[in-house]
Amino acid sequence: MTICAYATFAEPDGDDERDLVLAAWWEAGIEGRVERWDDPAVDWSSYDAVVVRSVWDYILRREEFLAWARGVESVTRLLNPYAVLESNTDKTYLRGLGVPTVPTHWSSQDLPDWPEYVVKPTVSGGARDTTRTADRAEAARLAAALEAKGHTPMVQPYLDMVESEGETSLLYFNGRLSHAVRRNPMLVPGMTIDDNARAQLRTPAPDQVELAEKVLAAVPHVLLYARVDLVRLSDGTPAVIELELTEPCLFLGYEPSAAASFAKALAELL
Repeated sequence: MTICAYATFAEPDGDDERDLVLAAWWEAGIEGRVERWDDPAVDWSSYDAVVVRSVWDYILRREEFLAWARGVESVTRLLNPYAVLESNTDKTYLRGLGVPTVPTHWSSQDLPDWPEYVVKPTVSGGARDTTRTADRAEAARLAAALEAKGHTPMVQPYLDMVESEGETSLLYFNGRLSHAVRRNPMLVPGMTIDDNARAQLRTPAPDQVELAEKVLAAVPHVLLYARVDLVRLSDGTPAVIELELTEPCLFLGYEPSAAASFAKALAELL
């Protein structure tokens, strides 16, 4: 039987997709073993492949994580590949996508005149160190504070459309669209963590699928999994807010066939 590592972090109980994945892998003839990515005792060469999943603490030590990924790829198959992880773990990748993205200012200086701002570092996840403000001077101060810590800031306009339209996340496994969900906005005052976790299955519009597949076609690597997060701009145009290729939630529990599709994709690549 093929044996694959499911790479996670030091608090695996926070990963509610792990058991779904392992069960689906088993049905597909793949034995999955949960391993902490930073455990020095693991012999990664003993695995047929290492699948990067809930490595959510990488944002606190990105260079260490990338060194680990480079080492793993030197001894076995790493999915997604090291080159993808290196690029995707810093959101400056958005500059080079070549498709419509949410307008982004990459400095604390000369901020555009927007009604509201969202400020965050380019290495972050789950809205960590992310602030929404209507005060231009405060946005500049927050961006400058990130720069003072050695981070590149991202300053974006807050899009009201996310409160009515939501974010649409399209999930792809080995290049095939599996399912899509509508995700609730994370920066609405009064919204709880439980509210943030809520999502609903959504049938993506043709222009959203077209944009997502244009983005993925430009990635010069085989991807086991990809999540393309889209929003609509004020004129209705779909735009990329994130291209998640490292450790995204795959919303497997929302679509009955999703875990099996993920396992099938892994079996194909192996």
